[in-house]
Amino acid sequence: MMIYPLTTERSIRLMEAENKLTFIVDLKANKDEIKKEVEKLFKVKVIRVTTTILPSAKKKAYVTLSPENPAMDIATKLGLM
Repeated sequence: MMIYPLTTERSIRLMEAENKLTFIVDLKANKDEIKKEVEKLFKVKVIRVTTTILPSAKKKAYVTLSPENPAMDIATKLGLM
């Protein structure tokens, strides 16, 4: 379902400012499935998931985490920072 995390300049800014992680996900994945998978994989509380389909036919998911779970900590565990 989740293909890979994004490490663009914008996604790093979202991590710092809004506590959001950005992933490229399967086109068929819905918001509930994405939320459950992120909560299970990283053992965090997800507040909200928003998705968008890119012109390159990929689906991007913005995952907002609860304040108790800093996105930067997860990015560090993934080796993104």
